[in-house]
Amino acid sequence: MASRYADIHRRSLEDPEGFWSEAAGTIHWEKRWDKLLDDSRPPFYRWFAGGVLNTCYNCLDRHVAAGRGQQAALIYDSAMTGETRSFTYAELTDLVARFAGVLAGQGVVEGDRVILYMPMVPEAAIAMLACARLGAIHSVVFGGFAPAELATRLNDAKPRIVVSASCGLEPGRVLPYKPLLDAAIDLAQFKPERCIILQRPQARAEMKPGRDLDWEEAAAAARPAACVPVAATDPLYVLYTSGTTGQPKGVVRDNGGHAVALQWSMKNIYGIEPGEVWWAASDVGWVVGHSYIVYAPLLQGCTTVLYEGKPVGTPDAGAYWRVIQQHKVSALFTAPTAFRAIKRDDPDAKLLRNYDMRSFRTLFLAGERSDPATLEWAEAHLKVPVIDHWWQTETGWPIVSNCMGIEQFPVKHGSPTKAVPGWDVRVLNAEGQEVKHGDIGALVCKLPLPPGTFPTLWNAEQRFFDSYLRAYPGYYNTGDAGFIDADGYVYVMARTDDVINVAGHRLSTGAMEEVLAAHPDVAECAVIGAHDELKGQVPLGFLVLKAGVSRDAHQIVDEAVALVRERIGPVAAFRTAAVVKRLPKTRSGKILRGTMQKIADGEEYKTPATIDDPAILPEIGEALQGVGYGKGQSKG
Repeated sequence: MASRYADIHRRSLEDPEGFWSEAAGTIHWEKRWDKLLDDSRPPFYRWFAGGVLNTCYNCLDRHVAAGRGQQAALIYDSAMTGETRSFTYAELTDLVARFAGVLAGQGVVEGDRVILYMPMVPEAAIAMLACARLGAIHSVVFGGFAPAELATRLNDAKPRIVVSASCGLEPGRVLPYKPLLDAAIDLAQFKPERCIILQRPQARAEMKPGRDLDWEEAAAAARPAACVPVAATDPLYVLYTSGTTGQPKGVVRDNGGHAVALQWSMKNIYGIEPGEVWWAASDVGWVVGHSYIVYAPLLQGCTTVLYEGKPVGTPDAGAYWRVIQQHKVSALFTAPTAFRAIKRDDPDAKLLRNYDMRSFRTLFLAGERSDPATLEWAEAHLKVPVIDHWWQTETGWPIVSNCMGIEQFPVKHGSPTKAVPGWDVRVLNAEGQEVKHGDIGALVCKLPLPPGTFPTLWNAEQRFFDSYLRAYPGYYNTGDAGFIDADGYVYVMARTDDVINVAGHRLSTGAMEEVLAAHPDVAECAVIGAHDELKGQVPLGFLVLKAGVSRDAHQIVDEAVALVRERIGPVAAFRTAAVVKRLPKTRSGKILRGTMQKIADGEEYKTPATIDDPAILPEIGEALQGVGYGKGQSKG
């Protein structure tokens, strides 16, 4: 007998019109679409062509109209200031309508761009929804991004308005944003007409007369704005992701497909019903923050938690458990990195015993590969399903997951389970042919991609085609490598460029990281391919040890090398690893393997704009020199 999942997945591919038409029935449309899938210009497809709606109305006003205005919509929890605030759907609707009035009062109309450069405060979500209310296109840039990076986004998006705050808060320090914003505007060729600044008490910003407006003063004087109906195919937002050429890629998300797919995902993938408390511990600067702090939970009528803090150090490794207990969170979505940090600081999860976790039923991990050791640790201590799932900025919502609202499959560590309904995932070789089960190749998705994914890049259709569609005609190239097993479980092993070639053998660095992470003294790890005259490339490991480990580092390295040799074999040629205090990461928790590889190979490298702490790179250089690698020179 076919499983429920198999029936639903098959129907989504065989009858996409019926499937997505049904899913769209729960969204409020001002005008129903003329054509569900516009396939008149392959490979450029558009969903719900001719449909008209407003995303903000679907997130807020319709829930108030349905009598649920007094339910909590958003809970702001700041571990940095100790402040907690809750907003009902009615209150949030009023605040968003009023800020939309501020923007409209500054001349913002449908199709205009607004850049948001904000910390994790409720006003960040309010500004996003206010843009959506007017049909303006928001582009959120991670608060604290370097001026040069912000300037490139100003030049590309050409925003009428920039919305920012006086500062962001990091553990132990206040980060003033306004000097960074002013410097970016000085650098940029394109200048915004106005900046609207939220003054935070931790640092007041100096205002430029004639250009800068105070958020509170402007909101107090504004008239609330109504929702502006827009075409389903019109952009809701542009989110910039790092480009290989140094020019960022502006991922475009449309209104119609996005609203349909995200609401569908909350129930079917995450198993979350209206009224439940949901927490995505991310940042609004990343796609997770867009999709699962702001839009999806509000579309579904949930209570969403917006958290300003870290998994550790605010104040300790029990921070997440405190939030779950205090707000009766049903499910948490975070990055594996967060759990590696918790595991490193509290290896036996002693702090967990201080909290009542009875409301909590599922942990979801995504953002980078979830190593089995971290999954097993979380399962053992939380005693709830731990669901690894896989998606990307470009896709906007999961490609592969254990769909908790459809049918729960047994977890296979190392796999995010099966393709989500709507997704047709294949593995191809360099010639574009499908490979057999278990063989590593390029992970691709058959076109058309489902609703909610990106239809193009901002003002760069040719680049969109070249970057994602050219390599494998008829498929979206994810840029990830992996395989599918005989049961249909997908394994995402590494970025395509993280598959290293050791003496002609294609080996996954992800598979080696899995083995290293299983060592009892290792909290987290990374493997890169370093240049080798004889073999082309050889793997090089980095090990961060758990708190309290005092054993000899050379002995731990020897054991780790032996472990890889035993589990992957001599073919891996894994002989060298360095013990380091920490790994360089982006602010979203992705390990900067590419930069580490450049340092190891002695190449010139540029400090990535997304790096969390640039001081880590010289530490990595020192550790590499200790094992005979790297004279990599920074270009700053």
